[in-house]
Amino acid sequence: MITEPQIATRTNAEHVRLAQMQWAETPLARRLNVLRKARHELARISDRLVDAISPELHRTRADSYGAEVLPLLSACRFLEEDAERILKPRRLGTKHRPFWLAGIDSTVERVPFGVVLIIAPANYPLLLAGVQTLQALAAGNAVVWKPGRNGCDVADVFKAVLMQAGLPDGLLQVTDDGTATAIAELQSRPDKVFFTGSATAGRAVLRLAAEHAIPVVAELSGCDAVIVLESADPARVVDALAWGMRLNGSATCIAPRRLFLVGQGHEILIASLRERFEAMDGVELAPAPQERLREAVDDAERSGATVCGNAGASSVKPVLVLGGRPEMKIAQDDLFAPVLTVLQVADANEVLQADALCPFGLTAAIFGDQRPALALSRQLNVGTVLVNDLIFPTVDPRVPFGGRRGSGFGTTRGAEGLLEMTTAKVTAIRKDRLGLHYLETGSAHEELFRGVIAMSHGGNLRERFAGLRRMIAAAKKVAESMSKGLEKQ
Repeated sequence: MITEPQIATRTNAEHVRLAQMQWAETPLARRLNVLRKARHELARISDRLVDAISPELHRTRADSYGAEVLPLLSACRFLEEDAERILKPRRLGTKHRPFWLAGIDSTVERVPFGVVLIIAPANYPLLLAGVQTLQALAAGNAVVWKPGRNGCDVADVFKAVLMQAGLPDGLLQVTDDGTATAIAELQSRPDKVFFTGSATAGRAVLRLAAEHAIPVVAELSGCDAVIVLESADPARVVDALAWGMRLNGSATCIAPRRLFLVGQGHEILIASLRERFEAMDGVELAPAPQERLREAVDDAERSGATVCGNAGASSVKPVLVLGGRPEMKIAQDDLFAPVLTVLQVADANEVLQADALCPFGLTAAIFGDQRPALALSRQLNVGTVLVNDLIFPTVDPRVPFGGRRGSGFGTTRGAEGLLEMTTAKVTAIRKDRLGLHYLETGSAHEELFRGVIAMSHGGNLRERFAGLRRMIAAAKKVAESMSKGLEKQ
């Protein structure tokens, strides 16, 4: 195990870029073979990975295996099996090619950006940055991994395994976890940035990246909604919400924060939820998130809500806020604390109206019969909709993850996440020696283009046939003009 973070600074930037250029020229099959070897070794030393995850996180060791190690290894296998298909160059051929581009043969390739900076969060120090790193390396990039708070140890174990698997030196740099380091790395002008964290920190990253026009994929905060239809099973909903509050001490960007109860008949659910929350263990919050929680809860109480729980306790059990309204601060804030606000709504239209007042859009969960749930899901402005489940399906390595609105943009994971690590490069080859487009244009060409437009895009057969005749007549005039010009020469 590497005991000291390998700090990436501007002094080794030239070495990193040289390594990346050589890696990009390495056949994809060989790159994926490195990942395959690394996956096998990561599985073998999974205990060391879990040992290296910060003990400050509110979770069991089993949680770390299930929520970080297992999904990470599954994401690696997905790349091994599907990356070649996803990144395969596309030769466009003649299908749908405009006739006036005859002789042009175009191919679209997915090529690496170069050096990718990954700014990782503290709450899931291995899974989130680890998957992004694997995708970046598979695509041919070099990676600078800036861990979140207390995330250096597990990042170093991960790096050591990849190096042992044959990853060339310089392709993966792990920095320290300081904010100043993130700023310095942004100023070193990476080719793309992947940021996971709060909306506030994300906006700061976007401002710095904008100074150098660096593209950013931003996975930001959430204030996720759980929507309970009248057809939902109350016991299942309570189990799901209790799990969502317990998972990682509720320090999960897609943890439930708003509970929409649609229609009538939810009294049993609320009573069971209060009882379950009161029986759960509390978590110790850092001063800053606890202060934000207290402020939001106090504001809700002043606005007429009923607060069940103590947001100021030294160990905070899940706080249930009854009688919430969508305009309340607590229903619009990205709180990283165990709190759930209940909002009563009459129907699906009220859900949509209330949800629109919240600036975030990571995921939403709907519990109830599948048909009305799917009808509602199509209208929700979020990145992922989960029907009759919570959080868990998002770790499927095949599916992308990303937010809408204030929750960011771009995607990670899945095929779309791999493509985010690349940019499109087009190679267009002229197969013949024609160069008519090099000629100066005149009135005859104007008529020619009008004919081509009408022939290609007329609304009916008569218009297209008239366009063809117009094009032929104009082409004859252009040819005559060219012939006269050649005679003068």
